Amino acid sequence: MGRVTERRRVIRIRDGAVSTRPDTLVAEEPLEIRLGGKPLAITMRTPGDDFALAAGFLVSEGVLASADELANIVYCAGATEDGFNTYNVVDVRLADGVPVPDITLERNVYTTSSCGLCGKASLDAVRTTARWPLDTSPDTPVRIELATLAALPDRLRAAQRVFERTGGLHAAALFTTDGELLDVREDVGRHNAVDKVVGRALQQGRLPLSSCVLMVSGRASFELAQKAVMAGIPVLAAVSAPSSLAVDLAAETGLTLVGFLRGTSMNVYAGEHRLALNAAAASG
Repeated sequence: MGRVTERRRVIRIRDGAVSTRPDTLVAEEPLEIRLGGKPLAITMRTPGDDFALAAGFLVSEGVLASADELANIVYCAGATEDGFNTYNVVDVRLADGVPVPDITLERNVYTTSSCGLCGKASLDAVRTTARWPLDTSPDTPVRIELATLAALPDRLRAAQRVFERTGGLHAAALFTTDGELLDVREDVGRHNAVDKVVGRALQQGRLPLSSCVLMVSGRASFELAQKAVMAGIPVLAAVSAPSSLAVDLAAETGLTLVGFLRGTSMNVYAGEHRLALNAAAASG
């Protein structure tokens, strides 16, 4: 199986002094996801938690919603002509009775580690296929304090073990609304990191994640907002900016979307009814 990190020779220049040294880099390899033996998608990812990644991807695509809908996930043997198993191909088998989506050439797409899969870039598609509509009522039981939100980026960074060695990984973490860290995954692709935490939650029978906050280390794209909604996550927070379509999706579905979360500063783009803003508004 592929390693999370690899070593490469690098020429290091510091204040005019030149030296050579080994450097630790994050590994990046392709992963082909098959569904019932048929190719579905290829993503560039950091090896590790591949089964969770595949499961989480299928949650975001509306195929899976619970562990009992999943029969098994296996690595495909003989992935190369000489029969060598690269551990870069997984096959997902659905449980009996779970409908298999139509796999067409149009849906069989390639994704890079930066942009993710864009096969369903439609607000209506996400809203109509989400298994667990988010609670949009003003008296929703899910509430989070601003101080709790402000502490999440540092807690996420402290849990990024591979980032400390490479500086080249995104991370996604699930927290309770009280700020307790439930799970964290790292990957060269931010969408893969989210799929890994969602997939692990599905494998553990914890979907929907209706009392969780999803914290991501980069920007909040439409795709990440989509994955949060499809997993029943009510709050998505990011250290960087959201996209316009992510904000539109959050407003459509009732997702609480927070961007530029850095220290005590943050922008709330949608779903403010889940945040304890009364004291802050009164003092402002």
